Amino acid sequence: MSEHFSDKRILNEIEHGKYLAKNNAGEIWGWETPAGKLRWKRRVQMLINEITPDMIVLELGCGTGYFTKELIKTNSKIIAIDISSELLEIAKSNCYSDNVHFLCDNAYSTNFDDETFDVIVGSSVLHHLDIDKALKEIYRLLKKGGSLKFTEPNMLNPQIALQKNIPYIKKKLGDSPDETAFVKWFLKKKLLYYGFSEIYVAPFDFLHPQTPRKLIPYIEKIGYKLENIPLIKEIAGSLFISAKKLN
Repeated sequence: MSEHFSDKRILNEIEHGKYLAKNNAGEIWGWETPAGKLRWKRRVQMLINEITPDMIVLELGCGTGYFTKELIKTNSKIIAIDISSELLEIAKSNCYSDNVHFLCDNAYSTNFDDETFDVIVGSSVLHHLDIDKALKEIYRLLKKGGSLKFTEPNMLNPQIALQKNIPYIKKKLGDSPDETAFVKWFLKKKLLYYGFSEIYVAPFDFLHPQTPRKLIPYIEKIGYKLENIPLIKEIAGSLFISAKKLN
């Protein structure tokens, strides 16, 4: 194993990628249910709504290409990386386009030059990584004026807190050994420390992926209202993270 992939946490994620590739990653991630597909669609819009065809985009942790296939539709130039060669092979088979290039790479220490990308995006990837190493590398890779956009699990959500902190539940639900979740204020502090500006971190999503189809319209409607109620919104299931590199 090369030094580039020698970090223990990275090695655990490589093994986890093999597990996901063999056991239907989409079901483990919750994207295949009726509610899961709606959650996925909402995240797509959050991640791509400011991407234009003239941009160079890096997708961190592309997995099997669930979000990559939507990024392709922006007609931007996309580089999609993941630490798992097994997941990348699935992604390549799911995404057919000349404007995307897949690479097996370490998000902490990529081979790209400084200030290469206009936008760096990812869905549920930062919580698998050492956040300090990841943010430092993202800052290096972004052009001046470039932005990052991520959606990540919210540690203040009761279910997420149990899932990420109790090893038995974590393993039962198909999590990797080191993955965690974030608190909004922690992320804001980290982003500020590493030089980012225009920082926005907001809780969202009260729609659970296992919500029965008949209840989805009602839960969605209630969820959107809860997202606007102080204190209650803080326990939503996910966080939307956006920031810019201005200097």
